[in-house]
Amino acid sequence: MFPVSTFSAARLAALAAAVALLCCGSAAQAAGHLPGRNAYVRVNQVGYTAAASKRAYLVTTGDAAGASFAVELAGSPVYTAPIGRRLGRWSARLPNVYALDFPTSVPGTYTIEVSGPVTARSPSFAIGAGVYDQAIANARTFYRDSRDGPDYILGPLRSAPGHLNDRHAMTYRTPAVNGDGNFAGDLTPLGARIDASGGWWDAGDYLKFVQTESYTTAVLLSGVRDFPAQMGAGGGADFTGEARFGVQWLLRMWNDRSRTLYYQVGIGSGNDRFWGDHDIWRLPQADDSYGGSDPRFKYIRHRPVFRAGPAGSPISPNLAGRDAAAFAECFVVFRTARPALADRCLTSAEHIFDQADTTPGRLLTVIPYDFYPETSWRDDLEWGATELSIALAAGGLPSGLPHTNPSFYLGKAAHWAHAYMNSADDSGDTLNLYDTSGLAHYDLYRAIGAAGNPAGLATTQAALLADMRAQLNSAKRQGASDPFRFGFPWAAFDTASHGFGLSVMASEYDQLSGTSSFANQSSRWLANVLGANAWGVSLAVGDGSRFPNCMQHQVTNLIGSRNGGPPLLLGAVVEGPNRTKSSGLVDGMRRCPPGGGDPYRPFNSLAHFKDNVQSWSTVEPAADLTATSPLAFARLAAGLN
Repeated sequence: MFPVSTFSAARLAALAAAVALLCCGSAAQAAGHLPGRNAYVRVNQVGYTAAASKRAYLVTTGDAAGASFAVELAGSPVYTAPIGRRLGRWSARLPNVYALDFPTSVPGTYTIEVSGPVTARSPSFAIGAGVYDQAIANARTFYRDSRDGPDYILGPLRSAPGHLNDRHAMTYRTPAVNGDGNFAGDLTPLGARIDASGGWWDAGDYLKFVQTESYTTAVLLSGVRDFPAQMGAGGGADFTGEARFGVQWLLRMWNDRSRTLYYQVGIGSGNDRFWGDHDIWRLPQADDSYGGSDPRFKYIRHRPVFRAGPAGSPISPNLAGRDAAAFAECFVVFRTARPALADRCLTSAEHIFDQADTTPGRLLTVIPYDFYPETSWRDDLEWGATELSIALAAGGLPSGLPHTNPSFYLGKAAHWAHAYMNSADDSGDTLNLYDTSGLAHYDLYRAIGAAGNPAGLATTQAALLADMRAQLNSAKRQGASDPFRFGFPWAAFDTASHGFGLSVMASEYDQLSGTSSFANQSSRWLANVLGANAWGVSLAVGDGSRFPNCMQHQVTNLIGSRNGGPPLLLGAVVEGPNRTKSSGLVDGMRRCPPGGGDPYRPFNSLAHFKDNVQSWSTVEPAADLTATSPLAFARLAAGLN
């Protein structure tokens, strides 16, 4: 269940050119990766709320017994203590990792100084209220910069709209493809054109998928709904416009009159006759006229839209559940400000949920399936039914709905929650694109309570809490094998999004249970992906002082900086460290870093991190990877864990 992102399997066949390990000169020094250093302090570079548990890590080549550390404000110690216990071994080069726990809560900007047998100094970090406000705003910037179609937002990274031809896109049958996305011959048109414009680019490429966009939109809408002071119209970073932008594209991909779902715009890799998105490197505004009349580029100029199935046919339940969740949340968020949009959303939500295939074989995700090889689906139906129950309970319903009683969907949600918890899908993967139970359980718990805990449901609030606790305890057990106590294996894919998802889910559990059972873990798991890791790198661009400069992302590679300065793709969350090593150049790609070397290499172990435009496996950002980051930040800003 680990993703192969859109520049992964499909590109491996096309990218043959190996390249020497590169580095970023001054960025290497900024990261503290200097020759001769033998000790490093790793800390949450964004910072901590006053009440949060605070832990940094000392990583050393030698024994640090007898060392001490000081938390300093304006150069003066405010807290000193001996180095904490050794937490374990990271690698042969850096065998010792120690805990640096500190209770400091006074607002300010701090550093940590280690002295004694080893010496090291941390990057600066903040403590206090508002510490995550800029990070929330950065996440919104990422989605604004990722807009496709005519409603782009002018900015340092965006000077023109892209893919205007999507407004009258031809629809096609899904072709048979291999694992790299290659198909034989030509595509088969269906004869119908749709408006598939808008939406966010999936990742560093320009493809658009209902699978990832429905998840992303539903997550952002939940933040707008639940945290209006942080993500709503009254917040410092209003995500309402971005959530609406996502919903509007999803509605274009669903024909409610004919009950037809379209699930993808564009092809990743072409074949010996036609080029695909991953075969070229360019800005999005080039595509509508790319290659002139050259037939090899016809699917670049006029991108195909793929149909999930004939009108009225069963829909893969992962897509049906997520679309229903996003559309139902759309009704709740927009029913006052944009009632026509809200009514359309709710009607579509009910129709698409009713059409879900509840005895699926292999799920429909994207083509090729290897890009996003999802297997879990009962959690998506739980999520969709839960949000429909909440929407119907809100009242003010449009006419003509198939179902108007919230209890109908509450029963469906409880059924699918029970089915999920008694299936192999409930394996402790925790909140991310491939397992949405973290959000589904959270909202279903609240919906059951709001309904007065009715009898006869297939699950209960206690059972939902117990399942959340079991998933979080599984993450704690995983952390026991890692000196950084991360709740997900560093060698697996999507480490960054799992860190944000774990932080959200731990906070949810504590909120629902009225405890602080996972408060420490919530803070530490978030810190792990914001710099408190072996590499000392924040996996969200612009959040902290050390973050990826050389993402595999065409716009930022061609227009953005390559040294950590502006313009940046602010808020972008990348894949993160894992076991895969990828390389390969595409014509037009700017080599990045330009100077040579690899400052993160000495910190690799079973997992690798490489800040290189060729390393899709570690530094490709994506819409779904970023989705839970503003939600994690908003929960903290609202005083939850």
